Amino acid sequence: MTDKNKTAAPAERPDDGNNIPEQACKQGCDQMSEDVCPTCSHRKKLRAPEEKKKLLNRLRRIDGQVRGLERMVDSDAYCPDILVQASAVNSAMNGFCKELLAEHLRSCVVEDIKDGREDTIDELVELLKKLMK
Repeated sequence: MTDKNKTAAPAERPDDGNNIPEQACKQGCDQMSEDVCPTCSHRKKLRAPEEKKKLLNRLRRIDGQVRGLERMVDSDAYCPDILVQASAVNSAMNGFCKELLAEHLRSCVVEDIKDGREDTIDELVELLKKLMK
C-alpha cells in the first residue's frame, strides 16, 4: 500500500483521521474502507495511532518553523538568519520524509510483495527518482 497523493491540510480541516487530498474524488474516497477507492483509484494507508501521532507531531513542528520564517521575513530579519532557519525547515522535512519512507518500506512495500504485487518495485523506483531530484 502507498500514500499516493495523500496530503492533508491540518490548518484548514479538523484532524479526524480521514483527511484526503482536495483533488481526490468526491464520491467516496473519504468514506472508503478499502485500500483503493473504487471510483478514482486513490490508494490509502490506515496508520497505527502511534505512527500517525508521530508523523503529525513532526508536521506540526515544521509548520511552526515555517510560520516563524514568515514572521522573520515580515519583521525584516537579516537574510543569513532567515536562511539558517529555512535550512532547518528543509532538514526537518527531510527527517519527516526519511521516517515516512522507512515506514512505507517496512509495511506497504513488504505487504505488496508478499501479496505478489510485483509492480510495487516499479512504483518504489519511480518514487525514489522523484525523491532524489
